[in-house]
This record gives sequence, structure tokens and C-alpha cells, in this order.
Amino acid sequence: MFPIISEGYPFIGGCLVLAILFGFSFHPMASIIPLVLALYFCYFFRNPHRIIQKSDQVVLSPADGTVTEIVPVEMDEFVGVPCNKVVIFMSVLDVHVNRSPIDGEIKLQKYYCGRFRPAYKDEVGFVNEHHLIGIENDRLRITVKQIAGILARRIVSYVTLDDKLEQGQLYGMIKFGSCLEVVMPQDVAVSVQVGQKVAGGRTVIGRISD
Repeated sequence: MFPIISEGYPFIGGCLVLAILFGFSFHPMASIIPLVLALYFCYFFRNPHRIIQKSDQVVLSPADGTVTEIVPVEMDEFVGVPCNKVVIFMSVLDVHVNRSPIDGEIKLQKYYCGRFRPAYKDEVGFVNEHHLIGIENDRLRITVKQIAGILARRIVSYVTLDDKLEQGQLYGMIKFGSCLEVVMPQDVAVSVQVGQKVAGGRTVIGRISD
């Protein structure tokens, strides 16, 4: 069985308690729904072991999901040059832990309060609640934005400003369906396409030019 991230324990435990209470207070069949929910939460909060193939030549996907958009960005405030933005949508069936795409230090961190529109809407990166980090190393700067959705109303972060991250390192998660945006310089060749499934810490989304 996959390891379960600690944020899932209250959901799983609460459903198991309800299953016991319903089973004893009403009828054993009444415990089925909370038991099914407990199993789903075990699945949702899974944190599968990933062997990270580290390389300073690539940018790895920060999340499991589907690439929904790849667009040019005229200028990113943190990166400081023209960029490409890769948007990854995570459904409620995807792994929801998030991993650092590169080795580096967090040189920017901002949390924006906002709305909770569906995560597939084009403008959610601007109007929805989101958490932005800028990661820098000797070769490049990128930003990664965790965006809350209509169901994802809690962004979890384990890092803070000036923390050092290793490529593939777990740094946070978003609860219940959401999306991430990765912004990287245009001289980093995008190696995914819209509609492609990606895996956090495994799929290469960009290759760094020498």
C-alpha cells in the first residue's frame, strides 16, 4: 500500500469513527458509505515512493496530472526574462503531493487570498487563492504556483523563504482537485504537450539549453 501523507489522517480517522458509530447505532449497512469515503481518502492522500532521476539539465513536473495549457509569458517578474507557462490540472483521482522541479533555493514566496473557481478555468491563476514560490540555482530561475480550485480550498506548504530544495523533494500539496503553473525561461525547451499526462518528480517538462 502507498504511504499516506499526514494531512489525510483526520479525514480517514473521522470516516472510520463515523463508520463505527453508524454501524452500532443504526445498522451495519449504514457504515458502508463512511468506509468507502475512508478508502477514498487513503487513495487521495497517497504519497507513492518516487525514485527521482536528478539532472541539472531538466525541469521535472511538480505534480501528477494533465497538461492543459502551454503559453508564452511576455515577462515574469521573478524570472526576469520572457518565459513559457505550463499549466497542470490535477483531478481528484491524481496524486496531490507537489515536488520541486529543480534544485535550488526559494527566493520568492507569496500567498494570495482569492476566490475558489473551478481549476480548469483560464483565469484561476489570477483570481483564485494561490501560493507562489520562486526557485533559483546557478543556472536558472523558475516559479511554481499552487492554485486552489472549487473543491481544493486548502493549499499546504512545508517550505519557507530561503529554504533549499532538492529536485523532486516534496514541498506541499493541494487538497481535492486543483492545478499548478510552472513558469520557466523560453530558452528552456518545453518537452510536454497539451493533453499529456505527467507524473510529479518523473516527467521532464523542460530541457535546459547549454
